Amino acid sequence: MSVEQPAPLSRIGNSNDQARRHNLSTVLTLLHHSGSRTRAELTRATGLNRSTIAALVGELGDLGLVYETQQTDPGTVGRPSPFVHLTDRLLAVAVNPDLDAVTIGLVQLGGRVLARVRHETTRAPGIDETVAIVRREVSSLVAGLADDQVVVGVGIAVPGLVRSSDGVVTLAPHLLWNDQPLAEPVAEALGIPAFAANDAQLGLVAESLFGAGRGVEDIVYLNGSTSGIGGSVLVAGNALRGAQGYAGELGHTLVNSDGVTCFCGKSGCLETEVSLARLLDVLGTAPVDGDEFDRMLVAAADDTVRHEIDRQLDVLSTALGNFVSIFNPSSIILGGFLGSLYAANPERLQAGIRRASFGSLGDGVTLERAQLRTRLLMVGAAELAFAPVLADPAGALG
Repeated sequence: MSVEQPAPLSRIGNSNDQARRHNLSTVLTLLHHSGSRTRAELTRATGLNRSTIAALVGELGDLGLVYETQQTDPGTVGRPSPFVHLTDRLLAVAVNPDLDAVTIGLVQLGGRVLARVRHETTRAPGIDETVAIVRREVSSLVAGLADDQVVVGVGIAVPGLVRSSDGVVTLAPHLLWNDQPLAEPVAEALGIPAFAANDAQLGLVAESLFGAGRGVEDIVYLNGSTSGIGGSVLVAGNALRGAQGYAGELGHTLVNSDGVTCFCGKSGCLETEVSLARLLDVLGTAPVDGDEFDRMLVAAADDTVRHEIDRQLDVLSTALGNFVSIFNPSSIILGGFLGSLYAANPERLQAGIRRASFGSLGDGVTLERAQLRTRLLMVGAAELAFAPVLADPAGALG
């Protein structure tokens, strides 16, 4: 399964009977990515006529995917167009294994995270342990669902190289996974389809659809986690893939030729110099949730802590300046602990990027943190599981 950017929300539908499934996909995808819309708005966005939209909404309603409400605005002229909403029937399981925990969530169609559990581990979990944790946590999460709710699949965001065609993890050095199947054993354990992809690629998908990257076509995205730094790049609306689909390993950019050895075997990689572990070390604390980590960094007054924050910001700005010179993005989005690091001193990072970029390329770049915060990888992973239903609602559910 590909994690390339979905088709634009305004793609034009076709009213021919032979294209009914395509049109169902168009309408459902629009509602999933953009929220509730009136029938009139769906008509304008898809280019389909009103009767065709009415029939498509009716069929999606029969599948249990949408429902309608009437407008109550007294200022509406003429017969008001009904609002079309997604139901809460469809859900996906989202999984993010990392060095010290496996995070599992339930995500509704529309990108709403219904539940999220962080199952901490004492060491990097192996494949078998990850599958066992997922099985136990999902069993608890789905226990309270209504009878008509359906979990359609599992999406797994992996901090490493993943062959998305079959969900085999080619290399996740921090987890010590090498050429190991992941999607297949998860699917067997839960009895539903499972898909896996690189976590940074999925983070970019999530932010592009539901967060800071909406409507932006040229983005450099970096995600920071316990495992290190992953990256993904959007150019003219298309995710860079590379010859084998592994483009975007920006965390392994050389930033210090005299640096320490990285998990990948090289020395001086970006993720060895800009590191959550090094920040936690000077803070003297164990890993904490994102919001609490934000407060700790922003409020840090100790000179040692401030020095480490500034050092990491300076290294990060140099790397981001290089990425600006290479990719010429209009936006840089920082996820995970990199967002917290940015929030600790945004002016320093912005100034550093301008200094490190070629010419004036850094002047017009928008720099911001991921809006989805701790929901980011849950929403991104869920897109993998929702993809078959969005592509063919009638075929997947009919």
